[in-house]
Amino acid sequence: MKLQGILVPIVTPFTADDQVDVAALKQLVEHFVAQGVAGIVACGTTGEYYALSEAEREQVLRTVVETVNGRATVIAGINALSTQTSIQYAHQAEELGYDGIMLATPPYSLPEQAGIIEHFRTVAQATKLPMIMYDFPARVGVQIAIETAVELAKVPNIVGIKESSGNFNRALALMQLRIPDFEIISGSDDMAADFLFWGCRSWISGGANVFPGEQAAMMAAADKGDWDEVRRLMSGMYPLIQAMEAGDYNQKAKLGCRRHGVNAGGVRLPLSQLSEADSQAFASMLDAYQR
Repeated sequence: MKLQGILVPIVTPFTADDQVDVAALKQLVEHFVAQGVAGIVACGTTGEYYALSEAEREQVLRTVVETVNGRATVIAGINALSTQTSIQYAHQAEELGYDGIMLATPPYSLPEQAGIIEHFRTVAQATKLPMIMYDFPARVGVQIAIETAVELAKVPNIVGIKESSGNFNRALALMQLRIPDFEIISGSDDMAADFLFWGCRSWISGGANVFPGEQAAMMAAADKGDWDEVRRLMSGMYPLIQAMEAGDYNQKAKLGCRRHGVNAGGVRLPLSQLSEADSQAFASMLDAYQR
């Protein structure tokens, strides 16, 4: 499984009558692949996995893997409230032909570190697929401790951690450990240039729904050591990324897909739709953006 490059946790487009918009999803996948992203993550947080029925989940997963058709890495988000359900989702990803899976600590239950270790280890041992751990304490209520990440990195098919804690010191501490065959993946869009400077070459970016080509170019510039270009690209995107991180992230990621000629529709409850004023404000920022 290739983890180097930009991987997009793709939005799930919805029609005006709140059905999964398969045509729009295919259009986004085609555009992202053409823009040079390394992979697509389906049914992630940006994809509103928690708001999909089981039938819709399979529809999204199948559409993404069939549309990519081997041209990029495909990763399935397998988050769930229980470890057993995540195992079922891992098996589903295997059956559909996914290259890997991404998994967070279950929300709401607030497990101790011992429970976190057993959660990830149990799912990893139940599948042949490579697994990315997802550390996002603001979403799930608990942190994967650095010591826990080190312990879980010993599991052969746990291959990396998406670091979305918002604490770059923690991310840097993980990078400095230089764990063999284990990727530290940028999951904080507003800190991505820092990750790249310190040697990270994998970025799972919700913002890539809006800026796939720019972020692929930013990664290429980092590969060449062209930090002036990295800074230029990041400076251009930063106000919009900051606006997304400030609130209504999924709503703005979907609105940003209009840059690609795709109407990704609205969001599902419990998320609320953007107000007209907020939509216009973000759209105006998009219109003013210049690469």
